[in-house]
Amino acid sequence: MALKLYDTMARAKRDFVPSDPRRVTMYVCGPTVYNYSHIGNFRPVVVFDVLFRLLRRLYGEDAVRYAANVTDVDDKINAKAAEEGVPITAITDRYLAAYNGDAAALGALPPTAQPRATQTMAAIIEMIGRLVHNNAAYAAEGHVLFNTQSFSDYGKLSGRPLDEMIAGARVEVAPYKQHPADFVLWKPSKPGEPEWESPWGPGRPGWHIECTAMIEQELGLPIDIHGGGIDLVFPHHENELAQGMCEGHHESYARYWLHNGFLNMGDEKMSKSLGNVTLAHDLLKQQPGEAIRWALLGAHYRQPLAWTEEALAQARNSLDHLYGVLGRARHIQAAGGGALLEDQLEPLLDDLNTPAAMALIKKLATDLDTAVRKTAAEAPAIKHDLMALAEVMGFLQADPQVWFQGGADEGLKARIDGLIAARDAARAGKDWAEADRIRAELTALNVEVMDGPAGATWRMKEQA
Repeated sequence: MALKLYDTMARAKRDFVPSDPRRVTMYVCGPTVYNYSHIGNFRPVVVFDVLFRLLRRLYGEDAVRYAANVTDVDDKINAKAAEEGVPITAITDRYLAAYNGDAAALGALPPTAQPRATQTMAAIIEMIGRLVHNNAAYAAEGHVLFNTQSFSDYGKLSGRPLDEMIAGARVEVAPYKQHPADFVLWKPSKPGEPEWESPWGPGRPGWHIECTAMIEQELGLPIDIHGGGIDLVFPHHENELAQGMCEGHHESYARYWLHNGFLNMGDEKMSKSLGNVTLAHDLLKQQPGEAIRWALLGAHYRQPLAWTEEALAQARNSLDHLYGVLGRARHIQAAGGGALLEDQLEPLLDDLNTPAAMALIKKLATDLDTAVRKTAAEAPAIKHDLMALAEVMGFLQADPQVWFQGGADEGLKARIDGLIAARDAARAGKDWAEADRIRAELTALNVEVMDGPAGATWRMKEQA
């Protein structure tokens, strides 16, 4: 089965055929680093991480180049730096480090490249110059604006007429615009803000041109896949497309456009204005990153995802079950043939159907548990298939013992291990009263003991 992806431009699933299978390229819009990112910001991170892992499986790790940018100059960054009285790099370095740490905790592989706008300024200025030369942009009162009338396909990605797009967007009204939809490529900086020299005067770039320049610099145009949240289709991706097509007269900008749906807090969209934002940084202090990742992938990526405490608790329970199976099968050596079978990848090959892939992981775990109990010969092959699919999904990457015992420090672990050993000795000597006493002591320590054919294991229970 070939990989099929839903292309926003085509409004249909299409067989994925890269321009060059020896160099598959993907770009995903990354963070603006002025604060910790909320959990909704990390939905595209884990969704496109699954696609990154899948592409590496299909084409080889060295064949896939994935760039995810960083916006590190912006009004909000400038305001934060002014508030704290520090350079913008103090803000951006701090929150980029936090963002990357949170992404890693959620199981996301580092992208191949993570370009920053401030480090791409020469390429941005050169690209704006080419747009001006091609009569696709014009200078006016210290600004440079893209001429939307120069691109006949403007609006094709979002599928909306130009008048409708203008009405539905926050369009800056300025006397120097030739058309209301024209957007800024370069603008003067305000007093005290960072600025760079350019042929049009000192200033800084607009948001849209940053991504187009970073894509061309890191990956080259056209790219195979461009991803991001559904909220970026217009104006950001529409504007990116227009710029990219006009600056170099390319045949295409991105062969496939992928967009993930919103993450909602229950029944309403997560929004800072509504005060219902949950920061991933805070959530990771309460739950393992893998449980949060499971919850983020629990709905198909193109559908809205309702974020609730119940969904997160169910995610933790699902992973507890899976790690419990692995713990009981820890004596089984995974083996069984090389590449992952196509029928196991089938859910992901069908436009990243992560819920179906997660259901298959659960089925393989059930089959493995049954095979272990029956000491069946196929147990090694089932474990191999389970671990291979889980790896593509970014799950079951921890040791089962670490998963269950992660809430205990080394001193507590040593005490619990000693009590478990004493309980085993009491049970071996048929001193059931002592064994029950020790179990009660373990329960008081918030420890759950799990007896199995390979011996007793334990886990820290969640705090009430």
